Amino acid sequence: MVSSEEINGYTVAYEQEELFFPVWSTGLIALVLGWAALTRDVPILWLVALIPAAGFYYNLPLLETGKPRLGAGQYGLFLEGLGLLQWRSIDAVDIVENEFRGTLYRDLEIALKGPVEAALILDWRDRSPVRRFMRLPWSWRARGIIRIPLDVLDKPPREVHAAVVRMWRFYRGH
Repeated sequence: MVSSEEINGYTVAYEQEELFFPVWSTGLIALVLGWAALTRDVPILWLVALIPAAGFYYNLPLLETGKPRLGAGQYGLFLEGLGLLQWRSIDAVDIVENEFRGTLYRDLEIALKGPVEAALILDWRDRSPVRRFMRLPWSWRARGIIRIPLDVLDKPPREVHAAVVRMWRFYRGH
């Protein structure tokens, strides 16, 4: 079976510089609250410490450097935690822009022609129990629609979109 490290072609990882500080800050807050709960013997602080600890745990994949989260090659589109989608099963690839509190966010929207089970060449949805509740680089929006936030990736959104569309157009007929 092929692993995500063996995917050749265009790959994108999480951007590191802007993501380190918020993730480590959340972990530090959880650590301080946990230490205060331990030294002061205040049980309610354990519950309060769980909130930032859960946020730190969920966002831990943002700290992993160099690991491909999205990739494209001759066989299809790779998404970490989902698998390898064959090019022929993709109906459309678009950029969706959303504004939230004055900030523009861009998502890559992948529309599938059918169910995801039929689109997958390799299925990597089974994850280890340790990683089961950690962040994934994609989400379901509706039946057959996958959204990938582009602003957290290490390449510009327009470049990622252009590369995926170019490869999709080239390989879907083969």
